[in-house]
Amino acid sequence: MYIVSLRSYLGQCFTFFGKPAEEAAWCHYDNDTANGAKYGKLYNWYAVMDSRGLAPVRYHIPSDAEWTILTDYLGVEKNAGAKMKSKQGWAKDGNGTNSSGFSGLPGGKRLEGGPFASIGKDGWWWSSTGFSSPYYFAWSLSLSYANGAVFAGFHAEGTGFSVRCLRD
Repeated sequence: MYIVSLRSYLGQCFTFFGKPAEEAAWCHYDNDTANGAKYGKLYNWYAVMDSRGLAPVRYHIPSDAEWTILTDYLGVEKNAGAKMKSKQGWAKDGNGTNSSGFSGLPGGKRLEGGPFASIGKDGWWWSSTGFSSPYYFAWSLSLSYANGAVFAGFHAEGTGFSVRCLRD
């Protein structure tokens, strides 16, 4: 698997948060471009699934199953999260080894209602796998400064998370 960051790709493709729900949107943490330079953009899930294509040609946003293949390969019980975290930048010396080459940064998130949370502490990455029951959610992967674990969970599609791409 080859995963690439969207840190600088598609600079002005989507609109900022503040648009109506269910529209593709992105922002920088705290709407500060300096955070964008360090951590990249936060995208809602509508941007991930937008027909204009968030991923570059010959890449796609990984599904939940593809994230699971990666974390299983790294050894979920053997601190896969530590292997995915960057060697610096995590709060309270919660840095990883980056032995996977993933270089996960704690870019935080933007909650669906608008507030930002957890920069320097946690990082979340969208999958392309969504579901509804009765609300609309999508699967994501997260890493935390507090431990070496990888967490899979589901979140409201209007939430802003980081994105990684997988080579086809």
